[in-house]
Parts: sequence; C-alpha cells; structure tokens
Amino acid sequence: MKGPLFYSKILLFGEYGIIKDSKGLSIPYNFYNGALKIAENPTSESIKSNAALQRFTAYLEDIQEENPELVTFNMEALHADVEQGMYFDSSIPQGYGVGSSGALVAAIYDKYANNKITVLENLTREKLLQLKNIFAQMESFFHGKSSGLDPLNSYLSLPILINSKDHIEPTGIPSQSTEGKGAVFLIDSGIVGETAPMVNIFMENLKDQGFRKMLKTQFVKYTDACVENFLHGDVKSLFSNTKKLSKVVLNNFKPMIPEQFHQVWQKGIDTNDYYLKLCGSGGGGYILGFTQNLEKAKESLKDYKLEVVYQF
Repeated sequence: MKGPLFYSKILLFGEYGIIKDSKGLSIPYNFYNGALKIAENPTSESIKSNAALQRFTAYLEDIQEENPELVTFNMEALHADVEQGMYFDSSIPQGYGVGSSGALVAAIYDKYANNKITVLENLTREKLLQLKNIFAQMESFFHGKSSGLDPLNSYLSLPILINSKDHIEPTGIPSQSTEGKGAVFLIDSGIVGETAPMVNIFMENLKDQGFRKMLKTQFVKYTDACVENFLHGDVKSLFSNTKKLSKVVLNNFKPMIPEQFHQVWQKGIDTNDYYLKLCGSGGGGYILGFTQNLEKAKESLKDYKLEVVYQF
C-alpha cells in the first residue's frame, strides 16, 4: 500500500499574527512530502511513526465520540492498517515550521474520513471553514492548539489566503520568474523547534498591554501589508514592509529567534541584502528570508545553505 503524496507548506506571512486576526498567506512547498505506507521491512523510523499513529488513532476515536457531527472515520480500516504496521513515510523535517504534522493529518483524513469534502467539489467558504475546523481538531493532537491551516494547505495543495479567522479562501499567487533576482528562501537553523513552548511564550506576552499594542499597530499592520503587496506583485512595497516586519520581530520576538541568528538578522536590516522572518513558530527549524538580489544574499550569508522557495 502506498497512499497519495501530501506536501509541506510555508506560511509566508502571518505567523503569530493570525492568532490575533492578521492576514496570512500560506503556500504549498513541493520540495518535501509524505505518504502513508505499510512497512514491508520495518525500520526504527517506521516503528516510531507507527507507534505515534496508534496514539493518534485513539485520539481520533475520542474526537469522533465527542463530536460525531464534525467528522467520523472508517475506524475499522484505520485500526487494521495500523495493526499491519502502517506509518507515515515523510521527507518533511519535523519541528522545522514546514508542516510535517499537517501533511500527516491531511493524509489520514483523505484516506479514512467518511463523507469527506474533496478538492474536486465546489469549495464554498462554508466547506473550507468546515475542513479547517476538522483539521484544527485533528492536529491539536500534535501541538496542543492548532489553527488547522497546515493540513488544509497540504490537503488542497493550493495557496491559501487568510483574511481573518473565519474568512479563508484559495488564492492565486503571481507566477514565478526563474530569471528574477528577487527570491524567498529558507535557511536551516540546525536546531529543531518545538511549537508548543513558543506559542506559550507568545500567549504569556499577550497579557502585556504594550505587547498587544505593538501587535496591533506594527506587527499585524505590516503583515497585512506584506500579504497585499505579495499578491499584487508590488515588489517595491513588499520589501519596504518586509524590512519593517523583520525589525519588529527582532525587537519583540527574540525568544523565537535562535540566539546565533540575532546578529545575522540585524545584519540583513543594516545592509538591505536580505530580510529575515520567522517560518512557523520559530525557536529553531527554518528561518524565512526575502531578498531583492539573490546573489548578494548568498554572498552575505555564505556560511549558510539557502533553499530557494520562490523567485520573482
């Protein structure tokens, strides 16, 4: 058995902001993917993944009992496959902010959900929200609290525009220009990030009035502007707003930025060679970079390996 592939995702803009109703823009990232498989020759990895799937299956049974209106699964088939040694064979790095648990949730829903909403039907706003709610419930098993956006992105394999918590829609993004000098890239911090502790720090900070004010007047404002600029292909404004966003993050989200990157982050702002921002919840994993001149950014960041995600 080998299931269909589900891809990783990158939240270009909106990390943390979408908790406070900022806009967000999430795109599939086809470089990494995962699929459900049954192990013919179990390895330590597949055994570990299978054990996690056993726990996840028990959790899904609870969801189904508590809220059968939301979603039900073909539990018989799921139990049988897990018994057979089913695992999630994935190249998506865990704890890197590119949606490893989201792809798994999408794969399980796709294979085992009853009356599933499919990509082929007319995806109304109601259906998208319903999917997002189902995925949020399912993915909470991994993170404590999930927005459901990662699995949604992985399941639909479409860019998703988040206008607010209750208003999401598939969107088109400007087509890439491989000749273009400008690029969005990833840097590997070399550290695995844990989502839950980072979100806890953010929730604690929200109790502070000054932090809440900064979020509203700066963080959400620049995030929303970046989303609009990106979708409309307004590169000049995009870089101006990304720089402002990068500064705000460095000043107010320090715990989410691995310490050895504080200076690298500042250097980008000072030289304008590149601007860095969080990819997912931070604390490690990937860091997202934006540059108007990829060659210059590569030179400036020559100690790091850059993975290009998007060129314009």
